[in-house]
Amino acid sequence: MKFIHTADWHLGRQFHNVSLIEDQRHLLEQLVKLAVETGADAFVIAGDVFDRAVPNPDAVALLDDFLAEMTLGLKIPVIMIAGNHDSPGRLGFGSRIFREAGVFVHGQVEVMPQPVVINDTWGPVHFFGLPYAEPAVVRDRSGETEVHNHEQAIAHLADAARAQVPPGERSVCIAHCFAAGGEESESERPLSVGGSGSVSKKHFDGFTYTALGHLHRPQGIGKRIRYSGSLMKYSFSEIPHTKSASVVSIDSDGSVEVTEHVLKPKRDLRMIEGELSELIKGPAPGENPEDFLLVRLTDRKALLDPLGRMREVYPNVLHIERSALDQASPTALEARQPGRGDEVLFADFFEEVTGESLSEEEAAAFVEIYESVRLAEREAHS
Repeated sequence: MKFIHTADWHLGRQFHNVSLIEDQRHLLEQLVKLAVETGADAFVIAGDVFDRAVPNPDAVALLDDFLAEMTLGLKIPVIMIAGNHDSPGRLGFGSRIFREAGVFVHGQVEVMPQPVVINDTWGPVHFFGLPYAEPAVVRDRSGETEVHNHEQAIAHLADAARAQVPPGERSVCIAHCFAAGGEESESERPLSVGGSGSVSKKHFDGFTYTALGHLHRPQGIGKRIRYSGSLMKYSFSEIPHTKSASVVSIDSDGSVEVTEHVLKPKRDLRMIEGELSELIKGPAPGENPEDFLLVRLTDRKALLDPLGRMREVYPNVLHIERSALDQASPTALEARQPGRGDEVLFADFFEEVTGESLSEEEAAAFVEIYESVRLAEREAHS
């Protein structure tokens, strides 16, 4: 069994008010070619297919083009799940009909996940889609009153899926979560308030392979658990990343081999550094002047319209830093402050207004209300 594992496409995303739809189309075309070249038996998208709960028409059309080419043209089944950016109901629209064409969409959480079974030379492989699971949703649908966090939610769903795999048969778990030990980037939306939202990798024990989505850096969490990473770079912190798709091969005995295939962006995201007079001389040989750029200027003197002058040479300069003048200020690469979540900001605001610190009971009430609002907004217009 050979399949392609991808995730975190974020179709329709804008970066510094620049539409990325054609850049995303360029990369999806590479994925189609990869499926043909590798002879893939299936294609997996582990969540965050869209960037918004209500995707724009261009993003919807792009996904439609991709699915039609993969399933109607190449006859390769596609299995995809909802991530925390997706609306479960909207992504899952028409899913019962689409199954007939080989598109298997897992939008809503199912307390008894039903596998997609794909056969190869040695028999069946069971693919279980576990979409992003709000603990409150799992608690409500399962009746398990002790499900209060992501750890417990994933444990419940993974156990239910694993129990359906016949002894000796191979299985693949597809999930969208933050597995403990994974390395984050700036561009991932936090999964919870008042906690890390992380889950232990032990919950994926017993599956032949686990295809994860959510973290944007390609990385393994153990031998059989992997994040494929995002389709392209969506924040300055991802400049060092090499984006890729994972080609997963599963043998008859359940042994797994994963090969990373590098994706080549239409416009890369890079950082260049130096004095303005040197940088405007143009790119070095082999560099694309159309790339998205973070520019770090080392000039100590005053400069006249540095952004305008840089964009005459590099039209897609997104941000300029004056590192020599702003040593005390956080740079775009350092802007994220772990721990300064919404709950901390609210606590600071509360203390500023009332003159008193937030009590444990008040903090817990804020988290409960905030999470209920976030859950409602996943289905609301954004």
